[in-house]
Amino acid sequence: MTATIDPNLPMRDLLAQYPSAQRALFRAYHIGGCSSCGFRPDETLSEVCERNGNLPIEDVVGTIHAAHEADQKMQVSVKEADELVKAGKARLVDVRTREEFDAVHIPGSLFLTQELMHEISGWPKDQDIIFVCHHGIRSLDAAAYFAGHGLENARSLTGGIDAWSCEIDSALPRYELA
Repeated sequence: MTATIDPNLPMRDLLAQYPSAQRALFRAYHIGGCSSCGFRPDETLSEVCERNGNLPIEDVVGTIHAAHEADQKMQVSVKEADELVKAGKARLVDVRTREEFDAVHIPGSLFLTQELMHEISGWPKDQDIIFVCHHGIRSLDAAAYFAGHGLENARSLTGGIDAWSCEIDSALPRYELA
């Protein structure tokens, strides 16, 4: 059952519930990708649709739901990721900043550099590439980017390194960004 999206929901709340909405709105309608087509956090979905040529809200909601479902398929729980890595069926690629990675990272994970970014396309297709960030938002963007460039085995770690620390390795320090 697909949840209904209230058109009067502020964009900040919509994006909290549907992180893929930002990418979906930009890809389908060129909304939210830059300052000229952006939206305010307190602006409602209805207002955004009205301001952008009176887009049919039902169509926009359908686009958001389709993107959300696609993102759900790309996500992997920390427990499943741990099992896949231990079995040699997945590699972890960290997309956080260098400072975050240097402060704490999952043992065996690789920091995403320009060089690694180009190397990834040559990795075995039967091995998942699980992108990791702090809470699972940036990694989902990375997985969607790589999937959009033909890497069908791109996944995102649900909850990020924070969830990994809570569920797999409590020795990894948790942190909050300033």
